Amino acid sequence: MVLFGFGLKAIVITTALFAIWIIVLNARAGVMHINRSLVEMARSFGASPFDAFTKIYFWAALPEIISGVRIGFIRAVKGVIIGQLLISIVGFGSLLELYTLNFLMRHFWAVLVVLFALSFVIAELLAWLERKVEYYAASRN
Repeated sequence: MVLFGFGLKAIVITTALFAIWIIVLNARAGVMHINRSLVEMARSFGASPFDAFTKIYFWAALPEIISGVRIGFIRAVKGVIIGQLLISIVGFGSLLELYTLNFLMRHFWAVLVVLFALSFVIAELLAWLERKVEYYAASRN
């Protein structure tokens, strides 16, 4: 809040900081599990570093990247709620604050249920996509 103030910029940065680390760590784990012989084979056939990235690293690490995005999305939702409640009372944070102060618990729980349902649906779509690309995890050995 000291660096970015109380506005939308602080909320976006808070949300990004909640999510980015798990995505980066999962992508790194996916790259670390790639069989080095695949990379050596690409180099021996004259693949450029960009070609190796787009044809080997990306596809082999894709299941972990999508897993990281799924977990990062869930953490980002937490970051948005915390940012909107603590940094700048806007959006869902303002609704939750309004309904709590006026003791409108039906409205409060309706907002939470809608927010969690939307988050759950998006997380399940990402999990479905993750299952669809599991093939690439097996192809890196």
